[in-house]
Amino acid sequence: MSIKLYSYWRSSASYRVRLALNLKKISYQYIPVHLVKDGGEQHQQAYLGLNPAELVPTLVDEDEDIILNQSLAIIEYLDEKYSSPVRLLPEHKLQRARVRALALDIAADIQPLANLRVLQHLESAYQVDTQGKTDWSRHWIEKGFAAIERRLQNTAGKFCFGFDLTMADVCLIPQVYNAQRFGVDMSQFPLIQRIQENCNKLPEFVSALPENQPDAQ
Repeated sequence: MSIKLYSYWRSSASYRVRLALNLKKISYQYIPVHLVKDGGEQHQQAYLGLNPAELVPTLVDEDEDIILNQSLAIIEYLDEKYSSPVRLLPEHKLQRARVRALALDIAADIQPLANLRVLQHLESAYQVDTQGKTDWSRHWIEKGFAAIERRLQNTAGKFCFGFDLTMADVCLIPQVYNAQRFGVDMSQFPLIQRIQENCNKLPEFVSALPENQPDAQ
């Protein structure tokens, strides 16, 4: 397989890319990078050569001899290279911008605040305990989801934007998974909850679930 994905089972950024690969029907080699074991394999020299940011995911396309990081950049690359069977970014420039905006609401504004390295720093530098880290994460997810729920009132159908799967859904579902991990009551976000239920009926979403990855623990 020419596509390799360096991934961690519970990383929501890696989860996004797994979803895109599945929806595109792209075969790939899954290479686990354990973010906790032995101090975090992402910090080891072998991985630094692929991704100096010490984060997952990293995608390698051997056919093109390229290495990419950042989940949204990877998804856009895959969407341009493999235009079928689904397009995750619309053809129309305004719709494309709106999909990108919602994806960035999640990937840039919500998820980084509860990223593993942020939570580890809260613990090591400020002595925040487990409950404090959970409360921190829940606060920022709920605040972000409240804004997304309002946005979806104007766009949602079966998915975030009507009846077509887009990069917005690919970003939203992993963030809902995170929200549930941190005890967010999803009943306060009925549109998000409905979209999650619709997405998780699809086999591409089921196979991308964290617990269905080879390195799941």
